[in-house]
Amino acid sequence: MGQSIVQVDAFADRPFSGNPAAVCVLPEAAPDRWMQDVAREMNLSETAFLVAEADGFRLRWFTPAVEVDLCGHATLASAHVLWETGRIGPHATARFLTRSGLLTASRDGEWIEMDFPAEPPVEAEAPAGLLESLRVEPIRVSRNRFDYLVEVADESVVRACSPDFTRLRSVEARGVIVTSAASGPDSDFVSRFFAPRAGVDEDPVTGSAHCCLAPYWGARFGRDTLTGYQASRRGGTVHVRLNGSRVILRGKAVTVLRGDLSDAASRP
Repeated sequence: MGQSIVQVDAFADRPFSGNPAAVCVLPEAAPDRWMQDVAREMNLSETAFLVAEADGFRLRWFTPAVEVDLCGHATLASAHVLWETGRIGPHATARFLTRSGLLTASRDGEWIEMDFPAEPPVEAEAPAGLLESLRVEPIRVSRNRFDYLVEVADESVVRACSPDFTRLRSVEARGVIVTSAASGPDSDFVSRFFAPRAGVDEDPVTGSAHCCLAPYWGARFGRDTLTGYQASRRGGTVHVRLNGSRVILRGKAVTVLRGDLSDAASRP
């Protein structure tokens, strides 16, 4: 048997929705190049690699092109796998040691709640090529340490956005969030997330983007608890709650595939 790998749909309550992530729980740390090769082979927006440590699990995330500093959906998927495989107890809190510090996940019935850092944006000038590649008229442009955030007039503009990904790839940021207030009663705001520079043209449901969206829309609505809908083709709902300098992200996860890398592929 080779290295086991599990594919999970995160921010989803049924298979083939939300955002798929691959999860590898490793017996020991592996070389960066091998992890990047596995992520490229899986060809999902993120593949997560975990190694048990004394006070939790070391967690790293790779797109098919690069390692990233923060990822929500693959963390949700990782916690789901740890509980599902019995690596931690059913009522235990999952602790992840990451490039963005300690992240935790806990169960609340079928829901998983993750404690992440808030990443509020500040108003910024649009860099060359950003608006031209998005082909939208902005109401406001902001950015945080990861991404640009572009607010547009309404939900129809978010849904119709069709970027020029080749041009967008030249914008120096992990990705770009396009957002507006929601038009329906089920969500407070909608968004889409584009990250061609990181090897992901459009991410289906982006937990880490909601670390930016939660404080942004929380300030606009004057509320700490909101519901976001990411209007990608697969789509997904992220419930958020502001807690000082942290954001609680809430969602569900469903396992869709379990397998093993071959012996040859398992050897770093």
